[in-house]
Amino acid sequence: MQKKLLIIGASSAIGLETINQLKGEGYQFLLHYNNHPIKLSELDVREDQILGVFQGDLSTSEGIEYFLESIPFSVDEILFCQGIPYYQLLSETDSSIMDSLYHIHVKSTMMISKRFLPDMIQQQRGAIIVVSSIWGEVGASNEVVYSTMKGAQISFVKSLAKEVGPSNIKVNAVSPGMIETSMNKVFSVEDVNDWLDTVPIQRVGYPEDVAKAIRFLLSDRSSYIQGHTLQVNGGKY
Repeated sequence: MQKKLLIIGASSAIGLETINQLKGEGYQFLLHYNNHPIKLSELDVREDQILGVFQGDLSTSEGIEYFLESIPFSVDEILFCQGIPYYQLLSETDSSIMDSLYHIHVKSTMMISKRFLPDMIQQQRGAIIVVSSIWGEVGASNEVVYSTMKGAQISFVKSLAKEVGPSNIKVNAVSPGMIETSMNKVFSVEDVNDWLDTVPIQRVGYPEDVAKAIRFLLSDRSSYIQGHTLQVNGGKY
């Protein structure tokens, strides 16, 4: 049976690599993006595997609702890998930025899950995976707002896992460390080297490292894993 997977933030490096990892697993994809359109010609998947590509600005409640209205399907599983970083002292952060990051990382995750959970519960199967961040676990100076939102995602996963576990719905998170994506291009070579000095594996991670973790959590091989945050960080704690 083919499963319908909604990927929020599908145009991200992690989103695109996850599509690549799952293309042979019997999935049909519904793909969300905001500012970076997804070029279907660049995806190595069959045309019938893509049920739709949907643009949505998730930075406001109205934008989230408008996006949800555009999706005509129920889905079996959801992957949340949307997000934007924000580097600033808390004392210098405008409240509008806090609101935007809250909607993108937290409220959209809750509202989208709320929309599709009733069908999952009725079917007695489903999965929700949230890509959080190492900063959601340990916090980061100069990224207080971002760290707070990522920590909220982890709390959401733990709580929802208890709520829908009896309905055979898996809910888990992935917590990447430094991954080689556009999000981390703001860091200098010195910054990266300083980071690597604290990572036992002595390298940055790659999108495929995270996508493999997502693939595992979506598979039957993780059938007894629930409410867990799988760390993909090279051993940095």
